[in-house]
Amino acid sequence: MTHEDRGHYAGKHPADLKVKPEILEAVREKASGQEISCAAAFSIVDDLQVTAREVGAAVDINEISIAKCQLGLFGYGPEKRIVKPADHVSPDLEKAIREVLTNNRLSCKDAWELAKRFGMKKMEISSACEALGIKIQSCQLGAFK
Repeated sequence: MTHEDRGHYAGKHPADLKVKPEILEAVREKASGQEISCAAAFSIVDDLQVTAREVGAAVDINEISIAKCQLGLFGYGPEKRIVKPADHVSPDLEKAIREVLTNNRLSCKDAWELAKRFGMKKMEISSACEALGIKIQSCQLGAFK
């Protein structure tokens, strides 16, 4: 979604979409003003044992924006993104990233899985992608859908 769409997030979903009331409420409780951090949204995923897409839909229906992407790609004030290219990417990490690309892009979910597999911070994976010229797509919460 573009900045012109800000505040019209529910429109991304069918009008008859049903979201569990407890997810809607948890999103409202964790939000700070009209924003919820990626980490707070994923704490709801863990706490309620629901999918990231369900939480993302609840965020949209509440007309709340997602802030502070854990990959550093969006939601960080005026500069929007904070991820910077890595100085060095190990051959093993580069190979692992390239093995899971779809249409030369890495999914958010795959980035998280690589971080876990390599014992790295999520932002270190996005930093490696920046250095390799690889875009990350498909936010697990549904941002930019």
